[in-house]
Amino acid sequence: MAAFAAALALGAAGALAAREGIVQLVARRKGRSSSRESTQAGANASVSVTTAAVKPWQPARDVGQPHPDWTPGTPQPCPLPGASEYQTIDVATTPPGDVYPLVIAAVVPRPVAFISSVDAHGSVNLSPYSFFNAMGFDPPTVAIGLCHSKARPEGKKDTLHNIEDTGEFVVNIMSEWFVEAANHCCGDYPRGVDEMRLAGLTPLASTKVKPPRVAESAVHMECKLRTIHHVTGRSGDVSTSIVIGEVLAFHVSQAVAARSPSGRPTVDLVRLAPVARCGGVTYARSAELYDLPRPDGQGRYPQREAAAAAAAQQQQLKAGPVANGEKARHAAAS
Repeated sequence: MAAFAAALALGAAGALAAREGIVQLVARRKGRSSSRESTQAGANASVSVTTAAVKPWQPARDVGQPHPDWTPGTPQPCPLPGASEYQTIDVATTPPGDVYPLVIAAVVPRPVAFISSVDAHGSVNLSPYSFFNAMGFDPPTVAIGLCHSKARPEGKKDTLHNIEDTGEFVVNIMSEWFVEAANHCCGDYPRGVDEMRLAGLTPLASTKVKPPRVAESAVHMECKLRTIHHVTGRSGDVSTSIVIGEVLAFHVSQAVAARSPSGRPTVDLVRLAPVARCGGVTYARSAELYDLPRPDGQGRYPQREAAAAAAAQQQQLKAGPVANGEKARHAAAS
């Protein structure tokens, strides 16, 4: 276990160093001030909310490619101290509870699915899940990993119960402007509690499914259940249920709606300000962005070559005819 603890420490240090300048923390650990304070008087009681002055929004900025002069085949080693030394964690001999913090600290940043669902009686449930991603586009498909809990009947969380019962759910994308309210929904509340009302969020009727959308979210995906894959843990019991859902409808707020260069619908990442999960209770946001051109089938970068040629031509035009004439005379004299 000492080796495992050392591995976690090394991994945490490396992750912290690697993310500097890439993401900025938007959640602070216990004991730090919050711009939103909620008081719960009973499981289903209303919430009194005090909102302090909102900090100016700092959008992400384009910082350019990290290594624009890199060429194929050039080594790019890790610059951190101790990078060539590895701690090996054998999962078979490590308690599952000790593997969990390693998984959530190593697979980062993770997008968050803020899932709204309803039970068979129509009661609303809302909870964030970071074992989530898009798995395809035809049809648009999402996958969510729902870990089981021994404290729950059958180990299932309310979200899983509801999806199994109704076959429907909505993925709401979490943005920075309501991250505290969304995070408030992750508490281990009793079954039947309406987390949306508890956190002060606003329900918005869906068009294809029964679960409501979250009005504070700028992007919603109405989904129907395709299948559930149950993963058996070391104990022999189901430890995780992977929900595969098909997106029936997207809703994109005009505030973040955009078009691709070819005119297709897309989302403005800077305006969306999505938050992501890291290890522990740490959230992150995209703070610095850059584009990387894609190589063609021959490993060449046509876009980069075209941009370089255009830049050279622009530089030549800036030099003007006098400078170009001088170059020609020097060439003729030599």
